[in-house]
Amino acid sequence: MALTTHVFGSDSSDAPTVLAIHGLTGHGRRWEALAADQLAHVRVVAPDLLGHGQSPWVPPWSLEQHVDALVEVVDEFIPAAARPFVVAGHSFGGALAVRLAQRLGDDVSGLVLLDPAQGLDPAWALEVATDSLAHWDHADADDARRAKREEGWADIPDQLLDKEIDVHLLELETGRVAWRVSAPAAATAWSEMSRPAALPPPGLPTTVVVADRVDPPFVRPDFLQACARERADSVQVVHVDCGHMVPYLEPGFTARAILAMTDRN
Repeated sequence: MALTTHVFGSDSSDAPTVLAIHGLTGHGRRWEALAADQLAHVRVVAPDLLGHGQSPWVPPWSLEQHVDALVEVVDEFIPAAARPFVVAGHSFGGALAVRLAQRLGDDVSGLVLLDPAQGLDPAWALEVATDSLAHWDHADADDARRAKREEGWADIPDQLLDKEIDVHLLELETGRVAWRVSAPAAATAWSEMSRPAALPPPGLPTTVVVADRVDPPFVRPDFLQACARERADSVQVVHVDCGHMVPYLEPGFTARAILAMTDRN
């Protein structure tokens, strides 16, 4: 199932390639500012996930179906000459990035997992999904802006939130507005994030970024313990003093983590 895919940054055939996977309720254009401001010499391939943005909204929406769709993106947008490539994933995108790396093997040279969300407590995932569906739409753009500020976007720069509203807010037939995301797909994603966490492939260089101002944390202690126990030679864990939206809150740090991984190629 073809995903709408955005390509940012360098068009040089020699440029390193990064597949950037957004989080739940996001879209590929969330990577645009980072690519323009911090990754100008990198080719950034950023799809809208299933049920998000301009990509198809029809089910199924399992982790495996998302990975299938991402493999199609890789086949279409990342030629053999640009492989191996780095995969960066934020939140739900981090859970997908790990599984995509497992699927693609040597085509992936490294992972940057930005507060990856997997192995979540099922009861908490149910609570968040239920609350999200109960408050899915908004009276207008100003109401949507206020809600976003209360949901972890309090410290996001105004210009980024303005752009989010411009490109990702959809007017409904009722006259209300909602983010350009399938509500059933979003609810399914919370279920999928409560499945057991997957580890990066053995030996694959991986940076796990933990946002320390998230409570309860998306990066679960048992995942970090498993990485320390089973992937100590290849997984680096880094803590940042910010909320969950790491690419927006710490763009310089995010870019450095990605560039350090591309420099390994």
